[in-house]
Amino acid sequence: MKSNQLPVNEYADYYKSYIQELEDVELIEELEICLHEFIKFVQNIPMDKFDYQYVEGKWTIKEIIQHLIDSERVFSYRALRISRNDKIPLPGYDENDYVTNSNGKERSLQSLLTEMAVVRQSTLSLFNSFTPKQLTLIGIANNCEISVRAIGFIIIGHQKHHQRVFLDRYLN
Repeated sequence: MKSNQLPVNEYADYYKSYIQELEDVELIEELEICLHEFIKFVQNIPMDKFDYQYVEGKWTIKEIIQHLIDSERVFSYRALRISRNDKIPLPGYDENDYVTNSNGKERSLQSLLTEMAVVRQSTLSLFNSFTPKQLTLIGIANNCEISVRAIGFIIIGHQKHHQRVFLDRYLN
C-alpha cells in the first residue's frame, strides 16, 4: 500500500502531518529505505552537534535518536496488538518521561544507530508478517482509532519529521 492511499479516518489528526508529508511511498519498501537514509544522514552530522541543544530544555540529537527508537517500539507493539484483533484500548505514553529516563544523552552514536537498525529490522519483520487484512484492522491507541498500516506510515513520517528538525534547528 502507498501512503497516499491511506484513508484519513485510520489515524488521529495529530498524525496528519507525518503521513501527508510523505511522498507517494510504499509502506514496507520505505520502512527499509528511510532507515538507511537516516543512518547515512546522521553519520554526516559533525560530532560536536550530537550533544547540542538549540534552546535550553530541548532534546539533544542523541536524545532524539533514542526517542525514535523508543517510539518505534511503542508503535510496533500497538501494531502487533491491533493486528491480533486485540480490542483492549492501548494507552498513550509520555515521550518526555521516556527521554528523561533514558540514557540517550550518554550513549555513543554508534550504539544508538545500531539499536535503531535492530529495532527497524524487527519492525520490518513484523510488518512483513501481516496479511493484507491485518494491515487494515483498526484499534484504539491513545484514545484514538488507528489502523495497523497507519502505524507503519507514522513510524516513517515520525522519523522524517525529526530528520527535518535536525536540519532546521540543529544544523543551521
